[in-house]
Amino acid sequence: MTAFFQSFGMMYEWAWFLSTIIGILLIALPLMLAVAMIIYADRKIWAAMALRRGPNVVGPLGLLQSFADGLKVMLQETIIPSSANKGLFLLAPIITFTVALIVWAVVPFQAGVVLSNINVGLLYILAASSLGVYGVILAGWSSNSKYPFYSAIRAAAQMVSYEVSIGFVLIAVVLWAGSFNLSVIVDKQQGHVLGLLNGFGFNPLLFPMAVVFLISSLAETQRAPFDLTEAESELVAGYQTEYSSMAFALYWLGEYANVILMCTLNATLFWGGYLPPLDIPILYAVPGIIWLFAKILFFFFVFSWVKATVPRYRYDQLMRLGWKIFLPLSLIFVFAISGWLMVQRVGLPV
Repeated sequence: MTAFFQSFGMMYEWAWFLSTIIGILLIALPLMLAVAMIIYADRKIWAAMALRRGPNVVGPLGLLQSFADGLKVMLQETIIPSSANKGLFLLAPIITFTVALIVWAVVPFQAGVVLSNINVGLLYILAASSLGVYGVILAGWSSNSKYPFYSAIRAAAQMVSYEVSIGFVLIAVVLWAGSFNLSVIVDKQQGHVLGLLNGFGFNPLLFPMAVVFLISSLAETQRAPFDLTEAESELVAGYQTEYSSMAFALYWLGEYANVILMCTLNATLFWGGYLPPLDIPILYAVPGIIWLFAKILFFFFVFSWVKATVPRYRYDQLMRLGWKIFLPLSLIFVFAISGWLMVQRVGLPV
């Protein structure tokens, strides 16, 4: 796109700047629309599993319900508790929303279609997504209310605990792919198993890591059964209790943007990303972005399915799963995978 603008006589710096802005908008605007529709889909899936109708009044089939909710929060007054730290109280949702957007810069939607194709894309995602905990902690502390503060402490412990396991899972993927670049990781999955199946998840050594990553994604985004930060029986609405209007909406948008991101990472790291499931030439006639979206929707259905059917964990169960099961398991598989790759690439010692 930079070359396109340069063809009109524009300087390289301005052409790059304009093309980057357009690229950001091409990601951010559809993402916001996707968040609105994914909330609708979430409600419909929950309703179907509970034998209810779900949204069906606002717009055809209730399709405009999310937009009506957005209009409602826009028209509400932003109430700031008198004892709250006003600056941090308003900054917290902005941090959460911003972090949820910047991570998408390195996600490949198709071969060559990525905003920033950096060599350390996976490290960038890990670093940027880790910043999300600050938005939660600041919200709980700045509210000067005990329930949001308890929720923020829970969220910090929960996110840090499961990021450790996610880190070891990513090490396993990087070892096998030999790169931190997400586009390279996707390309390495082509014909990975039997020369036919596209995806590290079909590999017996990496499949357990795919399961750990999927469950850790639920915990990282505070989705059920790991939604301890919003346990209404104990903490009202958790760290969001004192928020209203657009400040609350930013948390809502950030949460679902993170959910879509985790669905995307599950598809990209283990199930071939924009590649078709089978390495058959005719399947490549379908654009890669369609395959990626289909996989994202499948994983989002799994997220909603779990929320609709699995009861909430106790906090001690949450911590035990992260530290006593996932951490040792991911460590064991990192050693197993590195050993197997060493034997494959170097050979057994004589």
